[in-house]
Amino acid sequence: MKLKIRILFLVILLMLPAASVWAGDGDAVDTGITAWMLTSTALVLLMIPGLAMFYGGLVRTKNVLGTMMHSFVAMGIMAVLWVILGYAMSFGDNVFGGWFGWNRDYFFLKGIDNSIMDAGIPEYVFSMFQGKFAIITPALIAGAFAERVTFKGYVLFIALWGILVYNPLCHWVWSEGGFLYKMGAIDFAGGTVVHISAGISGLVAALYLGARRGHPKTAMPPSNLVMTITGAGLLWVGWFGFNAGSSVNSGLDTAQALTATQAAAASGALVWMIIEGIHQGKATALGFASGILAGLVAVTPAAGVVTPSGALALGTIAAMICYFAIIMKDKLGYDDSLDAFGVHGIGGIVGAIFLVFFMRGNNSSSEVFNQLGIQAVAVAIAIAYAAVVTFILVIVLNKTIGLRSSEKAEMQGLDSSYHGEHGYGMLNLG
Repeated sequence: MKLKIRILFLVILLMLPAASVWAGDGDAVDTGITAWMLTSTALVLLMIPGLAMFYGGLVRTKNVLGTMMHSFVAMGIMAVLWVILGYAMSFGDNVFGGWFGWNRDYFFLKGIDNSIMDAGIPEYVFSMFQGKFAIITPALIAGAFAERVTFKGYVLFIALWGILVYNPLCHWVWSEGGFLYKMGAIDFAGGTVVHISAGISGLVAALYLGARRGHPKTAMPPSNLVMTITGAGLLWVGWFGFNAGSSVNSGLDTAQALTATQAAAASGALVWMIIEGIHQGKATALGFASGILAGLVAVTPAAGVVTPSGALALGTIAAMICYFAIIMKDKLGYDDSLDAFGVHGIGGIVGAIFLVFFMRGNNSSSEVFNQLGIQAVAVAIAIAYAAVVTFILVIVLNKTIGLRSSEKAEMQGLDSSYHGEHGYGMLNLG
């Protein structure tokens, strides 16, 4: 009797692994890839509080909570919109001449309950992974006009921006029906879709809304650089999910993307530190953090195609060009508060263009320059589309519900004016 029980128990154990890799409709689920994609989804979500800390530490004490809320509220608004219509607009079939996509089965995600993708993952996992990109992109924009926008205006802005800018760009670049996808534009994890669109949109909004009151004559020191550099560290960790997860795999190409991400971030940070040390005589924590981001942004579109040495080169080039862009910002006098354009916009352009010179494989000069032309077209389209639609949005919102803060609210601070709170529980509002 005991022998029979042992045999039955052994049979059940042998059957369990096989049963665990099959979905209810008979399509195979690759549990290894699915586990990695679940992890990547969580890592990308971790980037949102990382960004909140990075931005929050850079603003004045009176604006810490308000600035961090710009990141956190995107987690709610963009996630809801993504479930309702974002995924359908981004990855559905072409409508309106391919302006965006649509698939009624993706509306409220109602038709993907039993959908297993070719990669062997439930479509729910892919949709949630992509949804995290839709969250962080508008949150990046907030860095350009930090400390001077109304909360209700910002909320409506990111909602409309996600629908009218992010979703169409995502469809063009990453959906199989998108015209830039068909053209062969390389954007592995979001150079054009995320960073260029966010950086350009931030610049347009900052220019239209004008500088913070008192800028540049009034000193506006960061409230907490410890929090900023901690946020940069969280962004670096989360970026492995951002880039390596975009392989939608758990194999060689995943390892290649992860390695490129690490190399570019490290080289960007070191080169920025060296440049700053030579130019200013000191290497700052903020500079090191900025170099991390410059390298990460530049490698984002390229992580799946460049060699490790190419990733080092991209990080180096991005650090140099982004550093120069921030210096020029000060000379030109526009107020990109937290350098959203200087790092994300410029870094995204650098990565999308320069990746063609560092692709793995023996590419002929004609192939390189053909791809260079494709990349240039994709970058130009992303810049033009994001700029025009953002310009329209900020004008309409500012003239209707109000996007720019009043002088009283701005001088009092976002925390008190819009949230009735103080970030550090004290009355030092400087």
